[in-house]
Amino acid sequence: MVVGATAALVAAVVLGLVIGPIPISPPGAVAEVLDRLTGLHLATGLSGVDAAVVWQIRAPRVALGLLVGGTLATAGGAYQGVFRNPLADPYLLGVAAGAGLGATIAIDAGAEGATGPLAFVPLAAFAGALAAVGLTYVLGVRRGERSPATLLLAGIAISSMLTAVQTYLQLRQTQTLRDVYSWVLGDLSTAGWYDVLLLLPYAVVTLAVLLAACRRLDVLAVGDDEAAALGLDVARTRLVVLAAASLGTAAAVSVSGLIGFVGIIVPNAVRLVGGTSYRSVLPLSLVTGGAFLVLADLVARTALAPAELPIGVVTAALGGPFFVLVLRRRGGVQW
Repeated sequence: MVVGATAALVAAVVLGLVIGPIPISPPGAVAEVLDRLTGLHLATGLSGVDAAVVWQIRAPRVALGLLVGGTLATAGGAYQGVFRNPLADPYLLGVAAGAGLGATIAIDAGAEGATGPLAFVPLAAFAGALAAVGLTYVLGVRRGERSPATLLLAGIAISSMLTAVQTYLQLRQTQTLRDVYSWVLGDLSTAGWYDVLLLLPYAVVTLAVLLAACRRLDVLAVGDDEAAALGLDVARTRLVVLAAASLGTAAAVSVSGLIGFVGIIVPNAVRLVGGTSYRSVLPLSLVTGGAFLVLADLVARTALAPAELPIGVVTAALGGPFFVLVLRRRGGVQW
């Protein structure tokens, strides 16, 4: 499984670099990226235009796809471990609704002529996502404790309220509907190295914390009482994992928009092949999630070329049937 996931990642990166309106030779594209990263002055055989296309347009898009896909998939696997439910995803506690509201406010402000507000869409989405998760966590207290069930219900309530506010703002500013929906459906077409560097520190912190928590998630899978009897601080583990996963998810959606189903498809696909232990699920989700989103983005930008599909449409087209498959395996759908 590790070899297959690694091979898929390498193939996705190479395909993302070479396929497009301007075809690039794989050896030249790889050499160009290695030359830029290492400074070894490798002979790429590319013209100045081709080299610029690889490094300035395709490479940051691929890098951002790797970071966003890996972060969302790993966060989804961690959420599923905390809630002990394979249908949990990184948007469960209100991240999507909070980010959508923040982005809508920033986009609407741009329509009203404020000075350069559209540059603050990622910041507004990030702040909105974190605020929504924080509010969910505060409201998810029941008798001094935060159980998975109360957190889930609080997340649903917060998401519903914030989505209602977002809808109201969209109705007031109908001229921004196209921009808002473009962001909501996810988009990597404007990705640059600035976006990659913006997300990178949050992704590193999130992934480091979640990968370090794999063993604790395995213990938590047996149940709260049993895990506590084994010496695990259940409340602290749940808080740390949810905080790290939510931080990474908020940062990811702030630069890419709301790309759905990655956090469900990838961890469950990994479980089907690599087993249920989180010591394998989370690392493999990281690698496979990055490859999956790069390939989904490749489909999004080539299926209707020269136009582009929102990447969220591609992931939803794949995620919908997979969601039904998971429900059938869980016995939730009777045929």
